[in-house]
Amino acid sequence: MSTDKQAPRILARTFFTQLRASGYTPTQIIGIATELLDLVTEDIKGADKSVVPPTPDSQADFRREA
Repeated sequence: MSTDKQAPRILARTFFTQLRASGYTPTQIIGIATELLDLVTEDIKGADKSVVPPTPDSQADFRREA
């Protein structure tokens, strides 16, 4: 994974240019961007569900170990 802060901007610009060159309208590109954001949102929600929240008992154990 790149740590270059310019990389996402370059990728987005390239993706946009390719879509426009393929004949997509600005409105269609907005639709694509919306779908991408929906996918990322669902992915994040799924990741949040896989994290089990600590129980009061497990927190007490942690405090005793510290």
